[in-house]
Amino acid sequence: RRSGVGLATAAVPPGAVALFAGDAPGAIVREVDGADGLARLLGDPRYSAVVVGPGLGGPDFGGNGARGLVEAALAAGRPVLLDADGLNAFAGAAEDLARQISAATVLTPHEGEFKRLFPDIDPAALGKLAAARAAASAVGATVLLKGADSVIAAPDGRAAIAENAPPTLATAGSGDVLAGLIGGLLARGVPAFEAAAAGAWIHGEAGRAAGVSVLAEDIVGHIGPVVERRSPVPRNLLFRGLFGDGG
Repeated sequence: RRSGVGLATAAVPPGAVALFAGDAPGAIVREVDGADGLARLLGDPRYSAVVVGPGLGGPDFGGNGARGLVEAALAAGRPVLLDADGLNAFAGAAEDLARQISAATVLTPHEGEFKRLFPDIDPAALGKLAAARAAASAVGATVLLKGADSVIAAPDGRAAIAENAPPTLATAGSGDVLAGLIGGLLARGVPAFEAAAAGAWIHGEAGRAAGVSVLAEDIVGHIGPVVERRSPVPRNLLFRGLFGDGG
């Protein structure tokens, strides 16, 4: 919601609507009963992008249900961001995931998730940049391999490195904030590689602004001011389309 997307809807398991609506009264919350329910929800063309993964590992969405939800999201033909258990649902099955990708897709694994999804691609042996590029080429999606120096790689070989993230962004929930931020940019029509690169940079700057004692919620509160101040951004990250000619 802080990405400038305008409207965001949380798709939650049966019985959880009140919990989510009470925690974030400005959010739209819809009950989704499994993959079929998500497919029906995404039949509404107003949903312009989908983020799948954060919170997906609970008892209501876990196991094979998580994979079904990812497959339903990918089948809708919208830009999709996969994170957390959306990635773990395809552990060791990157080829299966690649066959289902038909629209702009961004994967945002940390090192552990990357190893589970791509067991044959070793960042320690290849180097992080080469590994991210290999994974992006293999799956046909933009891969953001997270860390102190996050690597963003596109299937066509383009790559960027965002190294502005402070150590405090290792806090729990920080990756979910990044997923939502990039998902919002995708929904605004920003191409996958540029959305991932911009999201990583904004996320890092918001983490810096939040100070030394950071919760994920604190990062969210600094996204708007970071974008509004239009800080100078490296041109090689292709941010002109997002910030205009001035920043």
